[in-house]
Amino acid sequence: MAHPVDVHVGKRIRHRRWLVGMTQQQLAEKVGIKFQQIQKYETGANRVSASRLWDIADALEVKVSFFFEGIETEGAEASQTSDSVPADILGDKEALDLVRSYYAIPENQRRRLFELARVLSDVA
Repeated sequence: MAHPVDVHVGKRIRHRRWLVGMTQQQLAEKVGIKFQQIQKYETGANRVSASRLWDIADALEVKVSFFFEGIETEGAEASQTSDSVPADILGDKEALDLVRSYYAIPENQRRRLFELARVLSDVA
């Protein structure tokens, strides 16, 4: 069974990779490993060494600390989220695609879209 920290780090690797629009193959090539190893890291099946995590952080253009953000509150958040929102919202590919698309919209239109979404969610 995978250690919870390895699973969390793997999820953060996957989230960042999705957010920047990089495939497992592309990340593997930047780091100098096979894409299967990236798959194992992302599922928590394999533990990421410190030097490899450093290389992954560099390839994904984040600080190493990014991969540990939210680890203290992960268990508490899962019990507090509503049934309509997944406990791990960033683990949902559709949600990440939506966020990526949202930030591709020009600022003034994005703000209007945000206000519309708030109004619609209040109605539901």
